Amino acid sequence: MRAAVMQGHHRPLAVETIADPTPAMGEVVVRVGRCGICGSDLHMTEDPAFGVKAGDVIGHEFAGEIVALGREVETLRIGDLVSVIPLRGCGQCPSCLSGETAWCTNGMTLQGGGYAEYALTTPKQCVSLPKSASLADGALVEPLAVALHGVALSGLKPWDKVLVLGAGPIGLAVAFWARRLGAGQVVVQDIAAHQQERALSMGATGFVTDRADPVGAAGRALGGKADIVFECVGLPGLIAQAVDQVRIKGTVVILGLCTQPDTLVPFVALSKEVRLQTSAFFTRQEYEMALDVLNAGAVEPRAMITDTVSLDSLPETFESLRKRTHQCKVMIAPGS
Repeated sequence: MRAAVMQGHHRPLAVETIADPTPAMGEVVVRVGRCGICGSDLHMTEDPAFGVKAGDVIGHEFAGEIVALGREVETLRIGDLVSVIPLRGCGQCPSCLSGETAWCTNGMTLQGGGYAEYALTTPKQCVSLPKSASLADGALVEPLAVALHGVALSGLKPWDKVLVLGAGPIGLAVAFWARRLGAGQVVVQDIAAHQQERALSMGATGFVTDRADPVGAAGRALGGKADIVFECVGLPGLIAQAVDQVRIKGTVVILGLCTQPDTLVPFVALSKEVRLQTSAFFTRQEYEMALDVLNAGAVEPRAMITDTVSLDSLPETFESLRKRTHQCKVMIAPGS
């Protein structure tokens, strides 16, 4: 099969022909129909902290068609269309059985493989696509579930004032869920206005790009401090900024992936009794809820998809996404 293979850190991906996957007992092979390019994929090719190395095939936001079954697979059939949950656990511990695979007591692994024509996975990771959902919908579920998990952890109440730092796919998805689940105001803050129209179409009530006075600009847009601030960027300094932007006894939810040292003056957060809540991954129930919302006809999340490229075009497109552009969620169609 053909796949975009990692060549090493700080090196472009390269399309190569590698061996077709063969399912072992309890595994299935998916013909990848769509795979989203995630911001964390870009980080993986730059930062050794993620554990990705030369020869690996990344890509964890994918959906496709079941084309091969390993022994003892009884819940899926050849031809089934599925969205693949990229979290693989033991499947037997209390966390896995309750839908919290991300916190498998025997260790969770993040599955890649979506930047290829075919990928191996397990039946437990497959969620059947309803007839009204497209393969692109199936590949969009994962970032929607990540955002939903963060909003669920925030304790959002009706009419809360919400500030979202970062207008990438996760930040936009957070804005969508926050507004859908009852927030009175949702302001998205970024350093560029590329995604302003998209943010407003997805539920944001305001968009701020003031680099000189980000704290003041957000306060003016919200009419005061935020009840909840979602940090969706992952750069040093933004947690401290979020603490400045949230009200007394408010909540800061940290979704941004930052592997660099950061600084925070604890007294600032302590004096306001700010709640700092980290958020990683999602539960199976949240993954299914995200798909249900798309299946029910929600059009707003689909606005994040700005382009669909072939496997041959992937390396160049991937590198271009390292710079801020009007692109949001780019999908790969490996078979095109």
